[in-house]
Amino acid sequence: MKHIIFVKSLKSQEDVDRLRSELENTRAEFSISIATGSVTVEGSNDIVHASKQAISQAGFIVE
Repeated sequence: MKHIIFVKSLKSQEDVDRLRSELENTRAEFSISIATGSVTVEGSNDIVHASKQAISQAGFIVE
């Protein structure tokens, strides 16, 4: 199941790289979109929760 997580202040390629680095430590399959300011995660609720924690660890706020 796909889940869309909106991320505040996701604006540059540097932000995407920092976020990707943290999300790669989870088991999630994901894609990041600067245009929509979001991360799309494929997986269970546990995967989504781990992804949200990784986003916070990268210094972003989940909206």
